[in-house]
Amino acid sequence: MVGQPSDAVDGADASEEHEGGASPARPRRRLGRLLKILGPGLVTGAADDDPSGIATYSQAGAQFGFATLWTMLLTFPLMVAVQDACMRIGAVTGKGLAAIVRDHYSKWVLYPVVGLLVTANTFNIGSDIGAMASSTHLLMPGVPVAAIAIVFVVVIVVLEVFVSYKVYIRILKWLALALFAYVFTAFLVNVPWGKVIAATVIPQFQLNQSFLYIVVAIFGTTISPYLFFWQTSNTVEDEIAEDRTDAAGGAPRISRRYLRRLRVDTTIGMFFSNMVAWFIIVVGAVVLNAAGVTNISTAADAAKALQPLVNSFPNSGYIAQLIFAVGVIGIGLMSIPVLAGSSAYAVTETFNWREGLSRRFMKARAFYAVIIAGTLIGLLLNFVGLDPVQALVLTAVINGIVAVPLIFFIIRLSGRRDLMGANISGPWSRIGLWAAFIVMAAAAIALLTTFF
Repeated sequence: MVGQPSDAVDGADASEEHEGGASPARPRRRLGRLLKILGPGLVTGAADDDPSGIATYSQAGAQFGFATLWTMLLTFPLMVAVQDACMRIGAVTGKGLAAIVRDHYSKWVLYPVVGLLVTANTFNIGSDIGAMASSTHLLMPGVPVAAIAIVFVVVIVVLEVFVSYKVYIRILKWLALALFAYVFTAFLVNVPWGKVIAATVIPQFQLNQSFLYIVVAIFGTTISPYLFFWQTSNTVEDEIAEDRTDAAGGAPRISRRYLRRLRVDTTIGMFFSNMVAWFIIVVGAVVLNAAGVTNISTAADAAKALQPLVNSFPNSGYIAQLIFAVGVIGIGLMSIPVLAGSSAYAVTETFNWREGLSRRFMKARAFYAVIIAGTLIGLLLNFVGLDPVQALVLTAVINGIVAVPLIFFIIRLSGRRDLMGANISGPWSRIGLWAAFIVMAAAAIALLTTFF
């Protein structure tokens, strides 16, 4: 029987209610409760602003000024709808997306879906590794980019295979705070806030290939396929950590309070992702576009967006590059394991192999082998002469196209009563999911038609 929401308060939920009980609410206690709530959704949202996202949003601001800001207002509710559905699917079934597709559809549907995901993820991993290496090269110009890339891959593989992901991600969340440099920069430069707000709420659209290319890239790096698989499986990992699953493989023990907690987590994570992306576009428009920099071809070009933040400091150019590099490296160290992990979840669930970051290497060797292989293949892509920054934007475009059929399957799965029971998508969820599908499909089709 599918998991049903229960009003019975289990252990984790009881502690939440106890904390919010008779004692006076205090800011510190409220902050503690909020941090306890935040989990898979926050990690997913933070990983969404990966190096591919930073490059895409910076390029959008540099090339088109404020003209793409409206996309952030549009993508936020669409992101929430898709990721909330993924969260519910994982929470109710206790399985990842690939495992559910395997159980309910033929292999001729499953294999192309997983193949598209793994291909997009591997290309994304390669682009992110290249961005991390080229950003580090700004600080250490004497060290070859290839050597830096290899070091990063070794560090990432060792950490993901031999260190608990919960410990690993706890450290990386602090590095992710470097993204707030774009928020601070926006308040130090002369931003025409009236124009910014108008561009955010009033869509501007250009029917040409370059504009459609960047719009699809924004959609693809914001509503990314790897996040669908990651959040579904990571919600299952969260249930395992909270002992909500049973050894017999039955439906997880969930309650309405637990689902609300996951929904809050997901919404906050998606808001964080879109807010930072919005500020990156604003800063790119004000600092780069206004100075005539309309094409970002190197990491140094992208780092210039942060120079106003440290203009009063000696060696401001180097400090701006340092802040940019820390942000790219920190988010890259977080997002590459998420990318490789989502591929590993998909492949091992497809063949019903043991999987999960909650298992040690010897208990899930195939799972970790996929992670290692995906990361190494991504590294090799950096030796075929791709431009790192343009590869990041191209990766976002590929994600934008691949996401379309995957969202369709999420709509179908989240609406199946035999699978979801009482937790099927409600009217607002269905509207959000279909809107995401239509918007992503329309943008992808419009872009593809410009090539013919």
